[in-house]
Amino acid sequence: MKMKRTILSIFAPSLLLVLLVAVSCSKNGATTGGGIAAEPTNNGSAQTLINGAGSTFDYPAFSKWFDVYKSVDPNVRFNYQSIGSGGGQKQLLNQTVDFGASDAPMTDEAMASAPGKILHFPIVAGGVAIMYNLPGNPKLKLDGDVLANIYLGNIKKWNDPKIAVLNPDISLPDLPIVVVHRSEGSGTTYIFTDYLSVVNPAWAETVGKNVSVKWPVGLGGKGSEGVAGDVKQISGAIGYGELAYADQSKIPYADMKNSSGNFISPAPVSVSAALATAHIPDDFRFSMVNSPGAQAYPIAGASWVLIYQTQKNADHGKKLVDFLKWAITDGQKISSTLDYAPLPENVQQRELKLLGTIKY
Repeated sequence: MKMKRTILSIFAPSLLLVLLVAVSCSKNGATTGGGIAAEPTNNGSAQTLINGAGSTFDYPAFSKWFDVYKSVDPNVRFNYQSIGSGGGQKQLLNQTVDFGASDAPMTDEAMASAPGKILHFPIVAGGVAIMYNLPGNPKLKLDGDVLANIYLGNIKKWNDPKIAVLNPDISLPDLPIVVVHRSEGSGTTYIFTDYLSVVNPAWAETVGKNVSVKWPVGLGGKGSEGVAGDVKQISGAIGYGELAYADQSKIPYADMKNSSGNFISPAPVSVSAALATAHIPDDFRFSMVNSPGAQAYPIAGASWVLIYQTQKNADHGKKLVDFLKWAITDGQKISSTLDYAPLPENVQQRELKLLGTIKY
């Protein structure tokens, strides 16, 4: 008996410590309805983790919004994977994320294959900047025909007469053009190829528009970050990406000739001019490339958050809808500081009405 008491006295403190740790882990490791471990906030309540994936076009906006939204609702946090619009659509269809983000609206065929009705919510509108790397960083002017022929491989050097006639005051170098495009399915590619298909019949017939196309020439960069990085590093390169990536990387970009014959920069105000003339149907799937208007930037597009109308997880669904209501309204107040065009008030109100149809 004495020996048993001695053993018990030795191990009792350790057993008590193990029990305390187990209880603590049980409390802190509580899971949400979706099976994702929730982290406690400073006030002791659990956080809800919202998972999203898709557009790199949206990533600068999401990064800022998620940070600002902490002060609106400290009990929700976001995990967003910037993998391209094609990946975002695929993960939404596979129901591995709470929302997808895409710069290309989903096709009727893709939506028909979904396990539930998918709704489109325009979240940002922006310009696709045509970035380039030339000695001296001249300010170029380009038009749709020249741009299409560069990407078709028909214009091979920067001092080509078709480029020179648009830039009479610039001494263009006898330098090969290195074409850079996206390597993965991309909504930015959709906007870019949508534009080229509208302005150049040869492009429309041979390449067409899609999130992923068979490129006639060029090398691929992963994400808008990859394209911007390649353009910055390769002399003579040309590429495309959301304006924020060009500005952040300090890469020159061209003024593009619009449908009115004016050369316009992809600034938020010129994207707003394009958005103002866009026909936006009730399902919010629309194009705004080559819009009419003297100040409209021609390679502009919207990007959408894609969610199921009937949410599988009520807690996640409510938190996501609350965030979207904020992003569509208050979030738009900082859009222009992030190189995006704010959504017009009438579009905001239409989207809020559609958000009211979400079921939990």
